[in-house]
Amino acid sequence: MDFTSMLAEKARLIEAGLDRYLPPEFAPPLPIHQSMRYSVLGGGKRLRPVLMLGAAEAVGAEVAEDLLLAACGIELIHCYSLVHDDLPAMDNDDFRRGRPTNHRVFGEAIAILTGDALLTLGFELLARAALLARQGPEKGVRALLEVAEAAGTRGMLGGQVMDIQGETTPDPVALLEEIHRRKTGALFVASVRAGALLGGAGEEELSALTTYAQELGLAFQITDDLLDAPEEQHRHKFTYPAVLGAQEARKRASASVQKAVCALDPLGPRADFLRQAAHFVLERKS
Repeated sequence: MDFTSMLAEKARLIEAGLDRYLPPEFAPPLPIHQSMRYSVLGGGKRLRPVLMLGAAEAVGAEVAEDLLLAACGIELIHCYSLVHDDLPAMDNDDFRRGRPTNHRVFGEAIAILTGDALLTLGFELLARAALLARQGPEKGVRALLEVAEAAGTRGMLGGQVMDIQGETTPDPVALLEEIHRRKTGALFVASVRAGALLGGAGEEELSALTTYAQELGLAFQITDDLLDAPEEQHRHKFTYPAVLGAQEARKRASASVQKAVCALDPLGPRADFLRQAAHFVLERKS
């Protein structure tokens, strides 16, 4: 099976899991459940949960209910962050994944509550995964803790705050990298490490996968900046192309992908999906 087919198959698993774990559309109170499903089931690559499944497979585990619960929990946490990022007080975006953003459809109050609900349900699924963990509840709780730290002020949320503050520094490249290792990279790292922990990784395997995820998260953000339309690049001036120039930004993304791929050497052919995923991140067009 080629990479595109494997990616699609993993994404289908995640999509079916999300549909199953989310509250039914017509369960009361209607607006919040309709809003949650609108934002979660409206498209997306499902890259973070797919990488989680890939990391578990790279250490010899098969996909089972504990992994699927955790993967869907991580995707819900990612979706919460997008709903809140789009709000007028944040990025004030009108469209997400080709459709009107949540607050444009359901209003700001429901959008805020939708983000809260997705975050809460995400951690509920991770807690259920911990209880079912085939490697034992200790590994399950450790995986949950990894995600909690990545989503909080030491990770995604903290990176968002740093981005909003627009700090000045003599070394803007170092600051930019710090922001994005938190804002974007932390959840990539947590996804991969959680998959590895639930899959039964040893410490050497976990270390290799951590390096892989750190470099991949950085490459993803640089590529994301490069893919932004010119008007987006102008609106968000603190980006890799703006600070480094497009050519140097591409070099940095390519170098990070190379480091990510090299980090997987100890894992052998079981990590081939993750290797191809790294090249996919670099070469993607959207």
